[in-house]
Amino acid sequence: MTTEMPRLLYGTAWKKERTAALVAQALREGFRGIDTACQPRHYHEAGVGEALERAAAEGIARESLYLQTKFTPPDGQDPENTPYDRDADLSSQVAQSFRVSQHNLRTDYVDALVLHSPLFPFAKTLTAWRAMEAISNAGGALRLGISNCYDLRTLERLYGEAEIKPALLQNRFYADAGYDIKLRAFCDANAIRYQSFWSLTANPHLLGSEPVIRAAMQRGMETPQIFYAYLIAKGITPLDGTTSQAHMQADLKVFDIALTPNEIAAMDTLIE
Repeated sequence: MTTEMPRLLYGTAWKKERTAALVAQALREGFRGIDTACQPRHYHEAGVGEALERAAAEGIARESLYLQTKFTPPDGQDPENTPYDRDADLSSQVAQSFRVSQHNLRTDYVDALVLHSPLFPFAKTLTAWRAMEAISNAGGALRLGISNCYDLRTLERLYGEAEIKPALLQNRFYADAGYDIKLRAFCDANAIRYQSFWSLTANPHLLGSEPVIRAAMQRGMETPQIFYAYLIAKGITPLDGTTSQAHMQADLKVFDIALTPNEIAAMDTLIE
């Protein structure tokens, strides 16, 4: 049985030695989706596995959680701490990375395996995808996805040539990429869930905008809550990387926020 992707995920990048404690806290507060990567440079994947084991002991079963990790190509890895053989062929690197993830996360399967970024030329992207498809076909990954893909033609080509179609696209949500308007439209048309990261960090101007502030004041809430609620209303799944227990609790209340069509339309003008 496939666990549905939650509408808000807990992001674990940059948390280092605090990862296990923070993920355990996030799960206790009610998060049920966790994002990580087999990339020691930016993630402590084994810390996520430790937190999952704690959660299981506290009655939160693995099967109730949505867990996604990533294969990070060599260019995104620390040359001194790469979790696979840098001299191996690309398909072997994908397989080796996934075995490390299984060990780190203390699980036989993940709910999603994500290609951390496209490779160039496109043939390499497809080679990595085929290796991920093999993992999925063996039951190791229930979905496949891609991250840091800002070129619509690349996503269209991957979708067209993939045997297992991408189920998610995870991108930085920011003005420099035009908020991925065309990419998000392609995702909506092809049942691809768009996940956003840096949703708050990259957008202080949006949090400080009149429509967001007005909606927050009317409800006695904070602007990040309103912006998360807006993204969710647009079919976007934000990654929430807060290290604050209070913010975890506040952010999980966004599902109780029902923005009006006029409020959503006003916020649309800020990013479209």
